[in-house]
Amino acid sequence: MRVLVAGATGAMGKELVPRLVDAGHEVFAMIRSESNKARASQLGAVPVIADALDRAQVEAAVRQAAPEVIVNQLTAIGHIDTRHFERSFAATDRLRIEGTDNLLAAARATGVRRFVAQSNGAFTYNRTGGPVKNEQDPLDRSPIGQMAPMIAAIEHLEKAVLGAAWTEGIVLRYGAFYGPGTSMALGSEQLEMIRNRKFPVVGDGGGVWSFVHIADAAEATVAAVENGGRGVYNIVDDDPAPVAEWLPELAAMLGAKKPMRVPRFIGRLAAGQAGVVLMTELRGASNAKAKRELGWHPTHPTWRQGLQVMP
Repeated sequence: MRVLVAGATGAMGKELVPRLVDAGHEVFAMIRSESNKARASQLGAVPVIADALDRAQVEAAVRQAAPEVIVNQLTAIGHIDTRHFERSFAATDRLRIEGTDNLLAAARATGVRRFVAQSNGAFTYNRTGGPVKNEQDPLDRSPIGQMAPMIAAIEHLEKAVLGAAWTEGIVLRYGAFYGPGTSMALGSEQLEMIRNRKFPVVGDGGGVWSFVHIADAAEATVAAVENGGRGVYNIVDDDPAPVAEWLPELAAMLGAKKPMRVPRFIGRLAAGQAGVVLMTELRGASNAKAKRELGWHPTHPTWRQGLQVMP
């Protein structure tokens, strides 16, 4: 199939594009500038240039590629400052709203039959009820102020993609990424903070995280491109775990001392209210639907295994 990947040179795109090429697809990479042409070509894709926030440019790029499938991996997430969570996600929120709308408009104009979009299943589920959520469970209905814009952008993206009756809309709620090019790669700021005991367990550390290795997420995306049906899929590993469990284990893997524990009010001063939520209130996600309907099984079924062998 002819597949257009928007966000093809990001951490996910670098894993996804070669896999699509190896699977026999003709892949086009929507890039923002000439400077990324060589990188897209090295991944095996045909570069097409467009600013995702410029509707006319996006439509021209999509017409040039004439894809059967569009994969929206548009993000602009760098270091996440939990004290200013809304600032860290502002550019990505805009891409998830305006960029998605522009891609969908272009897809409709050119008759794209399947549209696959990146969503978030790591930080977005309702923070009440059981510790592990499935795709039928609602997203956070009362997010704290710092996280509200991110949740609103996710909801906009999902509603737009799933509501597009003229195409087969697929939403992939990825867990927290780790592995090459992510915020949890060897040498990353986040892992160095853990190594240096600057990443404490806040409160009871009861927030449940669902992780996914970036390579496994890419494999799931290929499966969605080829076999997915309209709907939402959680793309996470088999092992949702509370912070009080995974953070000390990760510290031990890094050869670091056990993380310090601090009360919630200290955590709020140091990491903001969003940091406290991430540490104490998150809910994990189940991958049962993706396994059942996409035929996908993570190569790294648990973060314990994946982080131990991470290059």
